[in-house]
Amino acid sequence: MKILSITTSSSICSVSILNDYNIIKELSLNNAKTHSENLMPLISQILSETSISLDNIDCISCDIGPGSFTGIRIGISSVKAMAEAKKIKIIPVTSLQALSYNINIESGYICSLIDARNDNVYCGIFDKNHNLINNYIADHIDNVIKSLPTGNIYFVGDGSCIHKEKLINKFKELVHFAENNFLSSANLGICAYNNTSSQSFLTPDELVPLYLRKSQAERMLETNEK
Repeated sequence: MKILSITTSSSICSVSILNDYNIIKELSLNNAKTHSENLMPLISQILSETSISLDNIDCISCDIGPGSFTGIRIGISSVKAMAEAKKIKIIPVTSLQALSYNINIESGYICSLIDARNDNVYCGIFDKNHNLINNYIADHIDNVIKSLPTGNIYFVGDGSCIHKEKLINKFKELVHFAENNFLSSANLGICAYNNTSSQSFLTPDELVPLYLRKSQAERMLETNEK
């Protein structure tokens, strides 16, 4: 199955083409302010360099968040347009689950942490097979730390870098950190392929973002109205 994989929810704009688990090519740019300008040219570039057209793509894996509100909207709207035009099915993947694929472990837990500013984080806890345990969380880092399981825990994501000292103080020798904390469209595609057995493909109309919390503009409006 040929998969076009896209992630735009962080500072990384990344696209990949995979054949099942096999990564054919990955292209990435690290400039959060230009996703709207760079995503479609990046997709055109990777299709050209691999000599693959959208007509040969079986599905598109799309990062639905959480993360940058603007980035998520750019990615989802682009995926909807391509999928609608070419009648391609979509596999949604959360950025937290995709991040968990940066680590492979034999036992313990994987905790993906994405910075949500002002000491808040988005959190997802996964088992060694990258299956989600409990629900995703958006909360202050101190509250998240209190909710984490005991035992060996492996942290990944920019939130784990920012709050590394707190995590070390809490978990001592049981804490481990990923070397790579960036979202990868290739890992997102592998995650999507693994999810095909347990998750139905979506149509463009069914694809929706996962924000977990309101945007900064919405929060400011609510504050001003009080």
